[in-house]
Amino acid sequence: MARTGNGGTGGNGANGGPAGGARLRPARRPELRLPALEPYDGAELEPDGDYDGLEFRDVDVAGQDGGGARFMDCALTGCGLDGTRLHRARFLDTRLTAPRGVGTDLAESTLRDVEVVDARLGGVQLHGAVLERVVVRGGKIDYLNLRRARLKDVVFEGCVLVEPDFGGAELTRVEFVDCALRGADLTAATLRDVDLRGAAPLEIARGVDRLSGAVISTGQLLDLAPVLAAEAGIRVEG
Repeated sequence: MARTGNGGTGGNGANGGPAGGARLRPARRPELRLPALEPYDGAELEPDGDYDGLEFRDVDVAGQDGGGARFMDCALTGCGLDGTRLHRARFLDTRLTAPRGVGTDLAESTLRDVEVVDARLGGVQLHGAVLERVVVRGGKIDYLNLRRARLKDVVFEGCVLVEPDFGGAELTRVEFVDCALRGADLTAATLRDVDLRGAAPLEIARGVDRLSGAVISTGQLLDLAPVLAAEAGIRVEG
């Protein structure tokens, strides 16, 4: 099971970000304590299946349908997820280590008290999903679709995100730590207590006007100056 550390305190301003002089509220991280796990028997995933206290090790579930399934107190290690359908699945108190695959469908799923470590994923569909107390550590994820998702107490740490789509998403207490954020789309997103200072590079392709509620560094501000000027209609001439 997961234990959660307490975050810091601090009021919010009217725009959803930290109030003047208030401390940014950090994300609360999951602290997983998995029980002794039973090895998974290798059977094909079942829609609405119930998986409790299992270890999926080097299991290839490419193309299988686990829509609506529940994974609780599980460890998935080295699993192949190419085209796996996990629509509306629930991952609770679970660790995914070195998952790999393209086109994994996790739309409208729930991830709560979850660690994702050293992922190698592309085109993951997480639109409409709910992520709460989640750490994504290491690895690379291309074209991560988080449109209209709700992220609360989420940390992206030491990973590379290429063209992630946060369009219309709600981000509350989200941190980017030693993380590369390339070509992010923040169109219509809502940010509250979002710490972007550890993102290097920080590249916002669209939605730079939605950065209210986030904290960036002075260096990042200078890097974003051309995009911010263009958004504000400012003409800059040397």
